[in-house]
Amino acid sequence: EVQLVESGGGSVQAGGSLRLSCTGSGFTFDDSDKGWYRRAPGNECELVSSISRHGTPYYSNSVKGRFTISQDNAKKMVYLQMNSLKPEDTDLYYCVVLGWGKPDSCPPSSNGAVGYWGQGTQVTVSS
Repeated sequence: EVQLVESGGGSVQAGGSLRLSCTGSGFTFDDSDKGWYRRAPGNECELVSSISRHGTPYYSNSVKGRFTISQDNAKKMVYLQMNSLKPEDTDLYYCVVLGWGKPDSCPPSSNGAVGYWGQGTQVTVSS
């Protein structure tokens, strides 16, 4: 069974930085695509960033140039370095082993097609 745990969330002022970390078990780390989701209005989900099993990163336009995703295969860790944080970045951030499906809610009601999700870590950015 895949299990994921996020950490590193907290409260910062606008312009500050945080680093989110994710680790887990029950999956082959170097043969999995990982990502970070956050909530959007209407309980929708936004894929903030992802990194493929090949190491190819993806960033949403809203965070491009500010966030950096990375992974450490030896430590089985995924990181999201968040710089130049804005109040609009305030959200619950989920570490996800990506599946083939797109979630219709955030978080999804169950794992499987939409991947495997952690419990989330809260990021709060004040003005």
